[in-house]
Amino acid sequence: MLVLLPPSETKHDGGDGPPLDLAALSHPGLTPTRRATVRRLKQLSRDREESLKRLKLGPKLASEVERNRALTISPTLPAMDRYTGVLYEAFDAPSLDASARSFAAQHVRIHSALFGLVGAGDPVPAYRLSHDSRLEGDSLKATWGAPISKALLAHRDELVLDLRSEAYVHLGPVPAAVTRGHFLRVVSEGPDGVTRALNHFNKKGKGELVRALVQHGTDFAEVDELIAWGSATGHRLSLAPSGELVLEV
Repeated sequence: MLVLLPPSETKHDGGDGPPLDLAALSHPGLTPTRRATVRRLKQLSRDREESLKRLKLGPKLASEVERNRALTISPTLPAMDRYTGVLYEAFDAPSLDASARSFAAQHVRIHSALFGLVGAGDPVPAYRLSHDSRLEGDSLKATWGAPISKALLAHRDELVLDLRSEAYVHLGPVPAAVTRGHFLRVVSEGPDGVTRALNHFNKKGKGELVRALVQHGTDFAEVDELIAWGSATGHRLSLAPSGELVLEV
């Protein structure tokens, strides 16, 4: 089983790991693209004003440019501990026991606009780059689309749960050849009885689901097994006719 998560704009500072080592990241086939993208971001970081413009940041967030300037020499944290925000607060990786963290490192991937797919335990520095940021040269969609999809093909025989935002799905879709790949949509039933997709609170639902999955520690092979587990543990999962996995919260 492979679980795909989006990153977050915000990240924890600091860390106690050594500086960035691209060879230490999961999916080594992505290393050439990572190296080139890091180079492009560091080049942009030399120009503060242009960086703010291309990263769509206001002057109060100029410190993000400094993060990018130092990203190859700054300390690292495991990816699951680096990212912040609603999803990662609900996931709460720092509070997981060693067994759950090990399972997460094996089965959870975070789709970074800078590094592509990284394992939850991979050491990464703080940085700022979003799916719609503009670097010199190709768009991030053109940069990552083919390499990410190729990396996911290696998991064609696994259950792949895509919890990414649609913006990050566009940066590297799960190929059709991954026949057990399912995009997760979070919905809720309103007071009027109508079920609607959620926006902000879908992140909390995703984080809680991933936390429960890694704590349970089962490498599900089929979506039916996952749905049955959800039914027994209070996670209301179902399969839509479209093939999407639906989580009702």
